[in-house]
Amino acid sequence: MNKSLEVLKAIYKPYRYTIIGKATKLETTSGDFIVKEESSDIKKLFNYLKTRGFYNYPKLIDGTRKEVNVYSYVEDTSIPNEQKLLDMIEVVSNLHNTTSYYKEVSEDKYKTIYEDIKDNIEYLKNYYDTKYDIYFNEIYMSPSHFLFMRNYYKVIQALRFCEEELDKWYEIVKDNKSIRVCIVHNNLKLDHFIESDNNYLISWDNYIIDTPVIDIVNFYKNEYKYYNFSEVLKKYMNSFSLLEYEQKLLFILLALPPIVKEDSNEFNNTMIMQENYDYIFKTEGLIRPYYSNNEEKE
Repeated sequence: MNKSLEVLKAIYKPYRYTIIGKATKLETTSGDFIVKEESSDIKKLFNYLKTRGFYNYPKLIDGTRKEVNVYSYVEDTSIPNEQKLLDMIEVVSNLHNTTSYYKEVSEDKYKTIYEDIKDNIEYLKNYYDTKYDIYFNEIYMSPSHFLFMRNYYKVIQALRFCEEELDKWYEIVKDNKSIRVCIVHNNLKLDHFIESDNNYLISWDNYIIDTPVIDIVNFYKNEYKYYNFSEVLKKYMNSFSLLEYEQKLLFILLALPPIVKEDSNEFNNTMIMQENYDYIFKTEGLIRPYYSNNEEKE
């Protein structure tokens, strides 16, 4: 990367360069550029997206080098983040729409997914049950342990929901011989979206071809702390209609309680525990309306 960057500096002759995360911005008399280390065949991806009529990616100036890519720099427009989220999810739904297709899968594909999630649920049940047993026998609970015990019932509800929905999901998909896949950005967060003359998704290094559900799960987990996702999810599902089994899988993966990563500092532990339950409560609030609608129809 360093050798390639020095070569590019000699070519573009920047009067200023700035480190921005994992990228370097070159400011030159002929324009501004972004230099980023290459970790996948971005040129091939962008060519494919172009054939599908999707153009919401940065302009690749030089994709011929082995170590780095050079992009045209685009200045982000200052707009409220809540509006930016809605604009971003519109671009994501367009990405999924324009690149989706059905792919044949082996007979045990869905069984493998089912067993992996089932194992994860069992692990979480044992993990939380063990914590409950330890904390229950404490004479004087710390604030973080008290917070855990007071809201433990929400964990049980979430895991029960995941178990029941997973069994329903498997009943739907167990005889399927194909799965819908698309280009999955796989690194969705607000910082990876630029509003300008066009709206751009950036940081495509982790892209894969898989179920679109992955993008929404990652996007939610990256941004749920700061924003209400109800309108975001509604807009996405209005633009890209999830199949029944995709929607069930999405809600199962969202509803799985996170692991509590405890710290040596009790104040930090209490904050971590609160964030853990914030996730569970917020996610329940996000998912519940979709099941309430189904109950009303029945």
